[in-house]
This record gives sequence, structure tokens and C-alpha cells, in this order.
Amino acid sequence: MSSPTGPTSGLPVRMPRPRQSGRHRRPEPVTAPTGAPPLVLAVPGAPGPAARRIAEEILSIARSELPGLDARIGYADAEGGADGYPALDAVLGYAAAQHSARTSEAAASAAQDGGDAPDWSRGPAAVVVPLLAGPDTAVLRRIRQSVVSSGSAFELTDTLGPHPLLAEALHVRLSEGGLARADRARLFTVTTAADGIVLATVGGTEAAQAAGITGMLLSARLAVPVLAAPLDEEGAVARAADELRAAGSRNLALAPCLIGPEADEALPSMAAKEAGCAAAEPLGAYPAIGRLVLAKYTELLGIVTPSPLGAPLR
Repeated sequence: MSSPTGPTSGLPVRMPRPRQSGRHRRPEPVTAPTGAPPLVLAVPGAPGPAARRIAEEILSIARSELPGLDARIGYADAEGGADGYPALDAVLGYAAAQHSARTSEAAASAAQDGGDAPDWSRGPAAVVVPLLAGPDTAVLRRIRQSVVSSGSAFELTDTLGPHPLLAEALHVRLSEGGLARADRARLFTVTTAADGIVLATVGGTEAAQAAGITGMLLSARLAVPVLAAPLDEEGAVARAADELRAAGSRNLALAPCLIGPEADEALPSMAAKEAGCAAAEPLGAYPAIGRLVLAKYTELLGIVTPSPLGAPLR
């Protein structure tokens, strides 16, 4: 065995491979900047084991995309943070205290060294990301009130949708339930595939209108009509189903445009029964949800995170 400098003995020497060039090269690994503010996932709905499992899995996905990410969970509807479910107010209060201490330390260090404090010390105490697929005025009002009441500089992002990745996740959930083809290109037949989809949301008319954008993307993927309807408006899902049937659809399916914790878990199945159709599972901790949560955080802070294809995650 020889090396670039002459013969050698023992184990072979592994030389580093030259970096691949071109558009197919692997992206450089990215980690969270030192001192970057934490991501606080604001989880709506009644706290419980199912909500915690979904939230933890989503943050695990986000951390895998951005190693070193400081990510925390705060329950928007928790009272007192009992039984291991920290209330959003408490999580934000702790983040504010940490930020204040870091800022004081950075200022003192900068004064001693004759320089300026690091940029992150002048940034937000945390970035709050609502775990909502679309707008829900009542829930967002509670989250915003927690942010305002904290008395510190926090940034609150928009909800996760509408977004093409939500359409992807909805398609997968429908295919998992045998209600849609997993891949149109393969042209295999699913006898139970729906020829019309009711896209169910919570948050009233505003949420349904926003979900309609995701619905158009889902319709393009499945080549079937999709109508959005709010689960929390009595009879809305049944009316949407009647409209689809009047337009010629015969085999309908309900696709919950929900992460999970924001609604009673029995609500989609009850609405589907009323509309006379089958229902897919909520989005849950589908990988795209974790990526969307991270994208809200990184976009607000200006952190460029490469996607698996090498393009910035948007």
C-alpha cells in the first residue's frame, strides 16, 4: 500500500473524495446557529398523550432537518401545565427569562471586549409556530394573547397552510386508507378510490376558504373534484357532499385537513358518517408537517436550510 508521499505499511489510508460538483451534488450540512432563539410549537386543543406524541414527533423531524435546533412545546389550552403538559404561557415566560439573561451576559461581555453584542442577543426571545394547518381565529387569538402577555419580544409565524406539502400529506393519508391511488403514474386501480373529496377543516369559513387553495392542489394530484368545508359549522360537510354528488361524484371521501390536536378526534368520523362517506386519517406527524414547522422558523430568522434536493426549504 502506498500514500501520496511514498510507501507505507499497516491499514490502508482512505483519501477524502473530491466534492461532487453540479446540480446533483449533496447540500452542505446545516446546523442551527449558536445562540439562535428557540422554536416554540404552540399546540392547540386539550392536552393529552396523543397530542404530545404528535408534537414530539413533529419536533423530532424538525431537529433532524436542522441539528442543534432548540425546540419546545407549549400547550395553548393547558391550565397550569399539570401532568407534564407545559402551558404556552409558562414556556414563553421561561424563554423570556433565558433571553434576558443571555442579553445581559452578551452586553457585559461586549462592553468588556470593546465590541458589539452578538446579533442573536438582539433578536426575538423565541419564534412561536402555531400547530395549525390553516387559520383558526379563536385559537390564534389565544396564542397571540399568550405572546403579548409574556412581556417579551416574541415572533409569531403564520399557520402552516395553505401549502403544496399539505396537499402531498393529504394525498398520502387518502391512499393509506385505500381512498386514492398512491401514484397516478403507475395506473394501478384502487376499487375504493374516491371520485370526490370533502376537505374538512376547523376554524369556520375563513379556514375553509384557505383550505380551498390546498384543495385545488389536491384536486390536481388526484384528478377529482375537491370541496372544503368546516367541521365546526353544523351541516357544512354534508352540504359539500351533496354538492359533489349533484356534480356527478358517487364515491366520496372525507380528508381531514387537520394535524390532530386542534379538534376532537371523533369529529371527522362523525362528519363522514353524516355525509355518508369514508374518512381518511388526520395529517398527524407526517414528515412534511415537521418540515413546514421548521420552514416557518427558518424563514422568519433568515436561516437558509437546504431541502433534500439541494434547494432552500420554502
